Amino acid sequence: MSYKKKVIVTEIISALFILLFVYAAFSKIQDIEKFRVELGKSPLLNAFTRYIVYGIPFVELILSVLLAWKNFQYFALYVSFCLMAVFSAYIVAILNFSPYIPCSCGGILQNMSWKQHLLFNVCFMILGTFAILIYPQVDNKELIRDKKGNQHS
Repeated sequence: MSYKKKVIVTEIISALFILLFVYAAFSKIQDIEKFRVELGKSPLLNAFTRYIVYGIPFVELILSVLLAWKNFQYFALYVSFCLMAVFSAYIVAILNFSPYIPCSCGGILQNMSWKQHLLFNVCFMILGTFAILIYPQVDNKELIRDKKGNQHS
């Protein structure tokens, strides 16, 4: 894959993560009381509700900024993958070990079943993995060829 294609693909994937995180953060912030109540019902997270209720939206927004900032994009893609993996592990734990399944998501995500939400997260994990694997590392020879307009893979 050419350097330009790698840049385009990683920018698109980063933009998708930004949309997801900004949307999710603002959905939580918009109805912070509902988010707090539902987290408080979680058998796995209720002890940490006061930190998580503000921490998750904050992390999602900071991560969105880092994804948009080229100098931190590669790092932010790793953190995005890890965050989606943690969210997915939480869903698996809730589905398999909890008698009560809280719904702390907002917006359109609250209309998904937990299994659909897990699949959605896994798709983003795959996108994140792909972006990390193809991330366009700066190679001076490649940049010189790109400036000359040569095609390479």
